[in-house]
Amino acid sequence: MRLKHIAYILLMATALAGCNDTIDTATIDLSKVKNKTEQPLPDRLVAEMQKRNMPRNSPIMIRVFKEEGKMEIWKARADNRFEKITDYDICAWSGKLGPKVKEGDRQAPEGFYNLTPAHLNPNSKYYLAINTGFPNRYDAANGRTGSNLMIHGACSSSGCYSMTDEQILEIYAFARDAFKGGQSSVQLQAFPFRMTAENMARHRTSENYDFWKMLKVGYDNFEVTKRPPEVAVCGKKYVFNQEMQGTPSAGAACPPMSTPPALSAALSAYDKQYELAYAKAMEKLDGMVWYEPTEAERKAVVADKRKGKSIEYAPTGTSLAAGKLVKQEEFDALMAARLNKAAKPAPGTMLASAAPGGAAAKQGRVTMTGSVPGQRSTMSVASAMGSGAPAAGPMAVSAPAHAPSNSQFASMQKQPGAGHSSGNAAARSTGQAPVPTQNPMAYASVQQTATQEDLKKPFWKFW
Repeated sequence: MRLKHIAYILLMATALAGCNDTIDTATIDLSKVKNKTEQPLPDRLVAEMQKRNMPRNSPIMIRVFKEEGKMEIWKARADNRFEKITDYDICAWSGKLGPKVKEGDRQAPEGFYNLTPAHLNPNSKYYLAINTGFPNRYDAANGRTGSNLMIHGACSSSGCYSMTDEQILEIYAFARDAFKGGQSSVQLQAFPFRMTAENMARHRTSENYDFWKMLKVGYDNFEVTKRPPEVAVCGKKYVFNQEMQGTPSAGAACPPMSTPPALSAALSAYDKQYELAYAKAMEKLDGMVWYEPTEAERKAVVADKRKGKSIEYAPTGTSLAAGKLVKQEEFDALMAARLNKAAKPAPGTMLASAAPGGAAAKQGRVTMTGSVPGQRSTMSVASAMGSGAPAAGPMAVSAPAHAPSNSQFASMQKQPGAGHSSGNAAARSTGQAPVPTQNPMAYASVQQTATQEDLKKPFWKFW
C-alpha cells in the first residue's frame, strides 16, 4: 500500500479498537502429528481468527522482545489492520541484550528482517526452523557477520530464538499459511525490549542505546499505524515509512526523503506523550541502576525446567526475572563479585542500563551527557565498579572456552538445509546444539537476493 494512503490507515487505527489478548498455547501431542510442515493451526486459533475477521491465509508479522522473552504473532484483518493474535514465551535465547555483531558472539539478532518462503526449513532436525535472514542489508553495510540464525524448536540456543517444538509447529503454520495466501515477505521485528519510555530510561546508559533509538523509530511507526512499516536502509541506518527521491543505497547517503504529513502529525503527538512519560521515568529511576543478568543467571532461574529433559534442552529465563533494579552500592558489589570469579566466566555481558542520580553521580561514578529523550548517557566500567575496577570500557563476560562458534556449529551439518540439529553425536554428548542453516531448496521458485527482497514491497501492501 502506498504511503499516500497512510491517512486512511491512521483514521482506521483510531476508529477501530484492537484486541491484543493473549491466547494460551495448548499442549500439542507431537506423537500424533503426522506431517509437521502441513499441520493445521489448532481449532482455538482458527476460531479466534474467524471472530476477528482474519482470513486464514491473511498476512502476518512477527515481533520479538528479548528482555521479556516474548514472541508475538500479528495478523491482518480483512480491513488490512494488524492485530496480535497470540504470543509465545521464548524458550531460550543466548547472549545478552544488544544486536548480533560478529560470527560466534552468541548474540541473537535485533533489527528488521524480511522472511520469504525460502527461509522456511522443513528439514530441520530441531523440529522446524525459520531463518531470520541475518545479516540483512543494514547488518552488511555495518560490517556485521554471522550465519544460520534461526527461529527453531528444541529449546537450545547459540545465537538463535529457540522455541519448544509445540510452539514452532504453530509459528511455522502461521508463516506457511500466509505465504500460501500470497504474502511474499513476512516482517520480523526483533527488539531488545518493549520500547516504552520507562524501559528506554532504564537502559539509557547502554552502549547499544543509539542503535536502539534507531529501532524505536520503526517501533513507534508500528504502534501508531498498526501496520508493518516500510523499511529501507541508507547511510548505514534504518529508515521507516519515508517517501524517497530515487533508490536508496545501504552504504551511501540517504536521498532526499520526507514523512507523509498525516503520519508525521500522528508521530508528533505520540512523541509528546512519550517525552512526558520519559520525564516521569527519570524521576522514578533516580539513584537506581539496572543489573542486567548474564546468560548463566538467566538459566539459573529456570533450572528446574531441565529436570527429566534431554541434555540439549537448555531453557533461559527472562532478563526481567533474573535482573533487578538496585542502588549503586549493591550494583558495585554485584559487579565486584563477577570480577572476582575465578577461572571460567559465565556467558553473557552485564550492562549498567540506568544511570544513578544523587550522591553516586556526584562522586563521579557516572558521566551523564543529558537526561532527556535523545541524549546519550555514558557509564564507564571503571566507574561502575568503583576504585578497584579496570578502566577498559564495557565489561564483557565471555562464553565458555568449550563452546563452539557459529561457524564451528555449521561444520557439524550433515547436509545443506538440514537445520539446527543436523545431528552430530559429539555435539549431543556435550549438550551443544548445532546452529541451523537455511534450506536452499525450499520454495526455490520464489528465492531472491537480499537486495531484491529488501527493495520489493511486501505483499501486504497490496492485500
